[in-house]
Amino acid sequence: MGASEANGSAETPVDRFFDHLEIERGVSVHTLRAYRSDLTQFCAYLRGPPAGDGEGSDATPAPELDLALLQGATRDDIRSFLAHAQTLGCCARTAARKLAALRALYRYLVDRGLAEDNPARTVRAPRLQRDLPDHLTLPEVTKLMEAPDPSEPLGVRDLAVLETLYSSGVRAAELAGLLQRDVDLVGATIRVLGKRRKERIAYLGRAALESLQDYVAVRNSIGAPPHDRLFVNWRGGPLTTRSIQRIVERYVRQALPERRDVSPHTLRHTFATHMLDGGADLRAVQELLGHESLTSTQIYTHVSIVRLRDVYERAHPHA
Repeated sequence: MGASEANGSAETPVDRFFDHLEIERGVSVHTLRAYRSDLTQFCAYLRGPPAGDGEGSDATPAPELDLALLQGATRDDIRSFLAHAQTLGCCARTAARKLAALRALYRYLVDRGLAEDNPARTVRAPRLQRDLPDHLTLPEVTKLMEAPDPSEPLGVRDLAVLETLYSSGVRAAELAGLLQRDVDLVGATIRVLGKRRKERIAYLGRAALESLQDYVAVRNSIGAPPHDRLFVNWRGGPLTTRSIQRIVERYVRQALPERRDVSPHTLRHTFATHMLDGGADLRAVQELLGHESLTSTQIYTHVSIVRLRDVYERAHPHA
């Protein structure tokens, strides 16, 4: 929902800022919601001591985004706001998002002559500790792919979902958004619309291609879908991101009961890790994942390094 829909109009500069993020920059609805909450909290902080208790204040933000308050804020105001948020329990990653929201807003205001400078530009972002992404081993992937029942149309669909997630590395939202025309069964590729509406081509391995071919053959028998979305639910409606998550969780419980917190994104991590373990170039994996920055992809090299060290320590006589 854009700012104009949320507030009834897009008359204020702050409302137009949110429309700019949504329409021109393609920011997701989740990020828009988070940025609005962050900026509202900042305005509440500028007015006086927040009434909430840290992150709990997200649920009942002050009702007004005050342009005059924002225009009068300083670099020290922003630094103290972020420090205050972290004191109340805000994690470093959330604090960094709040700073990103402020930077984006002030950059917009400066570009349109509504602010003299960007006080958030030189504020140092909180240092983030990057956890190594969890991933499945090859035997675990095999067990997971053997779990769906291919004798049932929904089992055929579920196998196609699992194989496509692992084979292509696409996000769950990208998979849910696929149209039938986005799939090239001859060229073994899918056309993906990623973050910020950036289009890319993802590739299908042999197993994923075969599972998709089987699914396409039975798709129209699942609820007689009246739309062009590739993956459908049992009633024929489009399969949602949440439904894809449930599919993955169901088969993980069935095939890998010892594993916890395995999600569609775990299969994306697994794709990237196995590609690099197999000798793929880091920039090639970056393109396949749709990462704008190589930095986002480099975390997977650490996973491979951990694996290499484990192999070394188990295999080398003097390790």
